[in-house]
Amino acid sequence: MLDAALTAALDQLATRRPLLLASDYDGVLARLRDDPAAAVLEPGIADLLDRLAGVDGVTVALVSGRGVEDLQLTSAITGPYRWIGSHGAEFDGPLAGELRAARDELAGSLAPLVDAVPGARLEVKPAAVAVHVRTVADPAAARALLERAAAAGGPHHTAKPGKDVLELAVTDADKGTALLRLRDELGARAVLYLGDDVTDEDGFRALGVDDVTVKIGDGDTAATHRLPDLGAVPELLERLVTALSR
Repeated sequence: MLDAALTAALDQLATRRPLLLASDYDGVLARLRDDPAAAVLEPGIADLLDRLAGVDGVTVALVSGRGVEDLQLTSAITGPYRWIGSHGAEFDGPLAGELRAARDELAGSLAPLVDAVPGARLEVKPAAVAVHVRTVADPAAARALLERAAAAGGPHHTAKPGKDVLELAVTDADKGTALLRLRDELGARAVLYLGDDVTDEDGFRALGVDDVTVKIGDGDTAATHRLPDLGAVPELLERLVTALSR
C-alpha cells in the first residue's frame, strides 16, 4: 500500500502538464532474472504503461542500462514511448559507431577474466561491457572478479556498479543527464522517476524538488520516496492513471 506522502505527491504530480513519467526497467517493471532475456514485464504493467502514455500531455520513458534495441525486444511493447538505453548513451536509438571499437577492445581484455570464473558471464552492450556474477556460486570469487574487472578499466571508462554486476562504459553518460535532456526537450513541468539500482541514483539526484523520485527496494538513496519491492509498482501506476483521469 502506498503511504500518504507518496499518494499526495502523485496526486499533485498529476495536475501538471507536460509531464514526464520515467522508469528503470529491470528490478522495477520487470523482475531481475539470471537470464536477462527472460526479464519480461510483470503482469499488468504493459497495460498500465499504455494507459499512461495515452493521456494528453504525458510522456512515458523507459530508462535502462540495456541497449535500446534489447530494451524494446525484451519489453515487447510498442507505442509512443521514449527509449533511453545504455545509461543515457543511447537516446531513442543506437549509439554512434565511433565508440564500438573501444567497446570491443574492452570486451577483449575482460573476457579472459570472466572465463576463469565458473558461472560468470560477460555481456557486451552497445556502449559498455558488463561482468555479471549473479550465477557465480562462490561469493568470494564473485567479489574478486568484480574487483579485477574494475582494475582492468582505464580512465576513459566509466564504472557503473549494480546488483551482482559491474558495467564499464565507454562514455560518461548517465541516467540523470539523460532525464534532464528529455525533460528539457519536452518542456516538462514535472518528472516522476522510478529506479532500484545504484545507477538510478544519478537520476534521483538530478531531478528537482518539484519532481517525484521513488526508490524500489532497500538501500541508501537520494530518492524522496520508497516502495518495498516491485510488487508495489502496479499500485503506484494505477494511482497515477486514476489521478490523471480526474
